Amino acid sequence: MNKRSSLFIPFSYRDFRLAWIGFFISQIGTEMILIAINWQIYVITKSPLSLGIIGMARFLPVLMFALFAGLFADLVNRKKLIFVSQLVLIISTSYLAFLTFTHHINPLLIYLLVAINSTAYTFTSPARQALLPHLVPRKHFMQAVSLNSLMWQLSVIIGPMIGGFIIGYLGIPLVYTIGVFAFMSVNITMLLLKPIPVNTNNTTFGLKSVREGLGFVKRSPLIWSTMLLDFFATFFASSMTLMPIFAKDILNVGPQGLGILYAAPSVGAVVAGCVFSLFHNVQRQGKILLVSVFIYGVVTIFFGFSRLFPFSLVCLTIAGACDMISSVIRNTMRQLITPDHLRGRMTSVNMIFYLGGPQLGEVEAGVAATLFGTPMSVVLGGIGTMVITTIMAYVVPTLRRYDNHKEIA
Repeated sequence: MNKRSSLFIPFSYRDFRLAWIGFFISQIGTEMILIAINWQIYVITKSPLSLGIIGMARFLPVLMFALFAGLFADLVNRKKLIFVSQLVLIISTSYLAFLTFTHHINPLLIYLLVAINSTAYTFTSPARQALLPHLVPRKHFMQAVSLNSLMWQLSVIIGPMIGGFIIGYLGIPLVYTIGVFAFMSVNITMLLLKPIPVNTNNTTFGLKSVREGLGFVKRSPLIWSTMLLDFFATFFASSMTLMPIFAKDILNVGPQGLGILYAAPSVGAVVAGCVFSLFHNVQRQGKILLVSVFIYGVVTIFFGFSRLFPFSLVCLTIAGACDMISSVIRNTMRQLITPDHLRGRMTSVNMIFYLGGPQLGEVEAGVAATLFGTPMSVVLGGIGTMVITTIMAYVVPTLRRYDNHKEIA
């Protein structure tokens, strides 16, 4: 590693700074809501499988709408698309808060509202990611990606910890209410940002344009290979949905400890992200990516066997650090390879993989926990991650040999 450069340079650009703050506040609300939904479902049903169904409710809208959501992001004003999607989140979460407060909530209604929120996220995510290259110069793009990843990881630290304590002392309805106000920050941000150029590449709405995006991904080995690696690693090692069981029945730390468990991976991610992003020219990035994912699988196994709360936190922290390093490399690589008029569609394809993996993994984890027990479900997931990473390293030599982002400049 050489050529040190400041991680915080992108904050000198007004629109990036505004967008980062708005999305950060909103993401904290999202993470608070996530822990509240998982805890609420488990308290109501006492079933690991019911936790897994949450993942299915999140993934089905992604599978149904992601490709067209990406096309929308390439066709329409991305700021307006984000604004409308956030309004849907505000309305549906307000209804969830109302139903919980009035004690009219049940698992079916929770799954339905989770699916509505996931649909809104499916449309806003490609637009948000395609917006990023317009907020900073290309030379500072890797730092911008790192800061976005750090923003997400910080929100995963702050959101669950706040959410866990509010659930324990003030109740679930307040978590949903705070989340509603957090979502509004993005709407305010979209109103403050300068106009963003709309794609003028003669893209039309239809299956031909969708196929154009799929064709681009298919012709780009570095893109599709990292998407597959992302999918399988998160599919097999998706233990987060089982955290209420670890907190309540295995580690005996309650909702307060649950928030800390959810936050632990992000502590490691923040530290790793800060250190990793101080270096502008990172060598052997393909190997670093593969090793990071492999170690992620190893510590997932250790977490599954752990019965000690401190050791569990250490395992999750290391897992978060590994995930952060691989994430920065993957996301920077994809965005720099992809032309602007295809970024929305590329991101939508990627969204199927990076959301489909953990959310289908939640279903797999729920089923495996029901059949083999919660700890063994996590252990098997870690083993699966190690096997898949080894296979990908040999099947896609281009990924293993990838050395520097300058190759795609």
